[in-house]
Amino acid sequence: MNRRNFSRVLIAAPAIASSLSAVGRPAGVAALGTQSIIKLPRLKAGDLVGLIAPSGVVDDAVIEKSVKNLESFGMRVKVSANIRAVRGGYAGTVEQRAQDFHAMFLDQDVKAIWAARGGSGCIQLLPKIDFSLLRKHPKILIGYSDVTALLLAIYQRAGLITFHGPVASSTFSDYSMAELSAALMEPQSRRVISMPADNNAENNQRALLEPQFLRRTMREGVATGRLLGGNLSMLSALIGTPYGVDFSGSLLFLEEISEAPYRVDRMLTQLSQSGGLKNVAGAMLGVFQKCSAPEGEASLTLAEVVDDHFATLAVPSVYGYSFGHIAQQFTIPVGLRARLDTANASLTLLESPVT
Repeated sequence: MNRRNFSRVLIAAPAIASSLSAVGRPAGVAALGTQSIIKLPRLKAGDLVGLIAPSGVVDDAVIEKSVKNLESFGMRVKVSANIRAVRGGYAGTVEQRAQDFHAMFLDQDVKAIWAARGGSGCIQLLPKIDFSLLRKHPKILIGYSDVTALLLAIYQRAGLITFHGPVASSTFSDYSMAELSAALMEPQSRRVISMPADNNAENNQRALLEPQFLRRTMREGVATGRLLGGNLSMLSALIGTPYGVDFSGSLLFLEEISEAPYRVDRMLTQLSQSGGLKNVAGAMLGVFQKCSAPEGEASLTLAEVVDDHFATLAVPSVYGYSFGHIAQQFTIPVGLRARLDTANASLTLLESPVT
């Protein structure tokens, strides 16, 4: 791309981001162009990070655990103004949560923003977010589960690389902390994320009795694409909204918790019938926790549901990689180019997510 065309892309980016395709998705993420994607400076020990509650209500115990976790990671912590607000099961009104969100992006001293927990409610914030403000004052954003809505929307609308990783109140394991550090603090032009037994001994041990931890390949191969995905329920909820995602050419990654197999099947069917699985380059599923049917209930198993949807796709697909609602989870940079290799049970980041 020459300089003139590159300038045109930058000028057109806000209009592109605000327009919709015929099926209600933001018009072509790819139209933003690789060079318009913003990567943030790496985090350093002693940096100030903002703690927010964009979805589920938090109490003092959650806040205290979150602060201790982030301090153990070497960060200083600023707590958002409305973090203790309550409205039903939400951490305050939509306006309060959006206000805290924008305030952290505007704070020049804050280097990254961390969600205290998931739950429900992030999708409510999307129409309230000023994506042009986020692009002018970019920050690293970390979280997963319900935070998926924010991660994807900010990547699509503001062009920021976001991070699908432990929320601040997660139980940090040595593995998850090492992966966080590698993703956020150690710029590498190429890094292989593997799942060897020594790093995932807990997963391997639990797989003996809990089949959802068993890592397996539905279709072998190697695939390259941008990492897009997150919580399956959230991806399903975004379909048909202005914030739905075009997964064409992407490495789709999915995780879920506490959904019966028939509900997982329903959401995957919705994703498939809306075209979400049609043109993916590959698929990587994490550990779907607590997604088995009640004992004695007639049901497909989770593995059968997964196979029904992914074994028939003509692209590499795997299940049981170390992310999701588990302690041993690696951090996934949303929007980054990566390569999935099923034979080596690895994911290779093809560029650094931070500068």
